[in-house]
Amino acid sequence: MPYDAEILVVGCGNILFKDDGFGPEVIKALEEYFKDKEKPENVMFIDAGTGGPHFVFSLPHEQWKKMIVVDVVEFNAEPGTLRKFEVTEIPKGSYENMHTWPVSQPLHELSEKIDVVVIGCKPEEISAPNVEMGLTPPVKKAIPRAIQMILEEIGVSK
Repeated sequence: MPYDAEILVVGCGNILFKDDGFGPEVIKALEEYFKDKEKPENVMFIDAGTGGPHFVFSLPHEQWKKMIVVDVVEFNAEPGTLRKFEVTEIPKGSYENMHTWPVSQPLHELSEKIDVVVIGCKPEEISAPNVEMGLTPPVKKAIPRAIQMILEEIGVSK
């Protein structure tokens, strides 16, 4: 099992389509944050790219206790706004990620076995199908706050 940690932080998205790359950019920033700090041994950061549903659809390993999904989420807010979603807040069938995979049902099923939260960022622009790399300014500015939210979720004080 390649993902042998109790807590998985999974960044989902495609860096080729502007703000859709939020999840992978947060994972990169987390790795940079822990470059000179001790990362908890029970935590693994995963840049899942567009393969995020693979993690969701995978049967959870008995070692898994918590999965923190980091992704862009469409909700009524200003671009760059972050919100923690509990799976129970996501109506079944309502959360379709930007990668055309329906993930709300597998998230609900996974949450019956482990703790699952989604750290969602309201995107300003998803450029797909046009390739445009780089986050928009409001979404890029949300990265430090996302890291703080994740540190709280994994029990690390900043």
